Amino acid sequence: MAQADITMYGADWCGDCRRSKRLFEELDVQVNHIDVEVDESAAAKVQEINGGAKSIPVIVFSDGTHLTEPSDNDLKAKLTSLGII
Repeated sequence: MAQADITMYGADWCGDCRRSKRLFEELDVQVNHIDVEVDESAAAKVQEINGGAKSIPVIVFSDGTHLTEPSDNDLKAKLTSLGII
């Protein structure tokens, strides 16, 4: 499994979160998952990143950038640009 400094803020009930998590697993990329339902500070962080919106997943990368609710293609493109896949 590829070790990458990636954090995904999400929740178990979120379909987009499950889709992104499945893609990471298919690509064999390890991600730090933080459940915003369990961690109130993580929910606040999501709102901070999204300018007040509660949209998830929010995926934060080692280069300081993030993607919110990315498509699989956008997520793959970002991972490729970072040399992770």
